[in-house]
Parts: sequence; structure tokens; C-alpha cells
Amino acid sequence: MKSVKLLVSAAAFLIAATSAFAETRVTYKSAKSTSSYYQMAVQIAEAMKAGSDIIVTVEESQGSVQNVMEVKARGGDYVFTTPPVLVRLAQSGKAMFEGKSDPAFDEIRALFPIPSLTMHFVTKSDASINSFAKLEGKTVLLGKGSFGAKEGAKYLKLFGLEGKVKLAEVELSNAVPALKNGQIDAFVTAGSFPAPNVIEAAASTGVNVLSLTDEQIATTKRTRLIIPAGTYAGQDKDIVTTSLPVVTYTTTKMDDDTAHQLTKTFWEGKSEMGNAAQWWNGVNDSLMSNIKGKIHPGAIRYYKEIGMPLSETQM
Repeated sequence: MKSVKLLVSAAAFLIAATSAFAETRVTYKSAKSTSSYYQMAVQIAEAMKAGSDIIVTVEESQGSVQNVMEVKARGGDYVFTTPPVLVRLAQSGKAMFEGKSDPAFDEIRALFPIPSLTMHFVTKSDASINSFAKLEGKTVLLGKGSFGAKEGAKYLKLFGLEGKVKLAEVELSNAVPALKNGQIDAFVTAGSFPAPNVIEAAASTGVNVLSLTDEQIATTKRTRLIIPAGTYAGQDKDIVTTSLPVVTYTTTKMDDDTAHQLTKTFWEGKSEMGNAAQWWNGVNDSLMSNIKGKIHPGAIRYYKEIGMPLSETQM
């Protein structure tokens, strides 16, 4: 009996050890814990747990620049999000990466796109503001410190509205009630679409989200993006706006099988994630063109398996 118990214990130990070795652990560094991108990271971690043997630990970040900089000290289990433009700047040692170049930056490789930071210029539907020119003399809420606030201020300047609109001293978190009670005429927000505050405003007040002309988009030097008709209540036409693409990256230190499994599980679980959060429904193969640099060989293997066309620069 003692021998049998020993055998059973040994077998149990071997099974547990095998399971432990079968698991692959990665760290996913995203954004501040209060942001939508941190929530996305949590959803990706849950999708990996449900659809693979990859265990993802989500790590809070202070921003995309930090995510890129940490490549220098991280290993093959490091996954992070950042706009592709920051990868290009890091690899060329420009802007915020000037004097901070490192060979590790050249080893950054993309896995898959996630929802883009999408610009929304939101006006009250009964205010008859259907173009940027009509914002002149109006009160606009930009918020403070965020990408949307900085980008919104840039657009007002580019479109000849600097000094011609009144900037509201209201927090962006109060944008919807401020719009509803007439305290402001418009607010600017950036995030994955559909944006929660725009959904709320459209449902409670009725809004018009301004479209940009092709000329205006070219002036901003941002990526053109379409918010499909019906995304928001009362929206019967596509909204043409701009975006800052965001991509999930790793480095060549990650083995091909792990990169393949991460990419495969993401795309196969995206539909289920979309049922829980609508922002995933805006992610499709059209966003692959936002990846301007190289894709990890393991991810390339998956894209070839499903017949996803890739550019020469991505290979």
C-alpha cells in the first residue's frame, strides 16, 4: 500500500510539473490602470487564459514612451502597447528618444493591432454645428493633459480657430452634463470607439460628431479612420476622422511559438471580446496597414496560415 501511495504521489507530482512547464508566462505592459487601454489589456489576458496555455500578467504603465524604453531591460516574455510612430522614433533616435538610442529598439516586432486613439469633436445635435468653421465663437471643452486635449488644441490652430473659440474650464469627466445644460457647445475626446462619453451624450442629449475633410486630415498628418454609421445613437452617416494607431509589440527575444500563439488567440478571441466591449469591433484586418515596421516571425506564421496579406516592410 505504501508503494502504491508513493506511485500515486509521484504521478500527481509529474502531472502538476508537466502542467506548470506547459504554461507560458508573459508580462503585458499597457497604460495607467484608469485608462481604457488597461481594461483592454485585462481583456486580452482573459482571452489568453481561456484560449491558450499563456498566462498574462498585466502591468500598469505611465505611458507609451516608458513601454518602449523598457525594451532595453526586458526579456522574451515582454509584451507592450505603443503607437507605431514611437517605435520608428526610438529606432531612429529622434524626438523623445534623442540621445537614448539602443540596439534593443531595432529588435522590436509587432504582433497585432488594437483599437486606435480616435478623435471625436462632439457638438449638441440641436446647435447646428456641422463643420469646424461653425465652432467659431462657441465654447469648447478640450480637457487637460491628455492626448485628446493636445490634439484638439492642435486641430483648432491648424483649422484657423485658435483664439476664435472660448476654451471651457471644465474637466472632461463633466463633458456630458456640461453639454446637456448648455455650459459648453462642444467637447473633444480621444479614445477607442465607440467612446463611452460619446455614447452617453448621444443617448441623453443627442449629438453630432464632426467629420474632417480629406484636406483637413492631410493637414493633421494623422491616420484617416471611419466611424461607421450607427455607432452612436442618431448617427445615420459615417464619421470621417483621424486616429493614432496603437499596436501590441514584443521583441525578437520572444520565441516564435509564443508569438504565434499570442497572435492566433487574440484574433480567434476578438469576437468574444467584442461581445463584452464594443471597442474590439472596430479592430479588423484593415488596421494591419497601421503596422509600419516588422512583424514577429511567429505572428507572420499565423498571418500566412489565414491568408492575411502583409507588406514587404512588415516581413
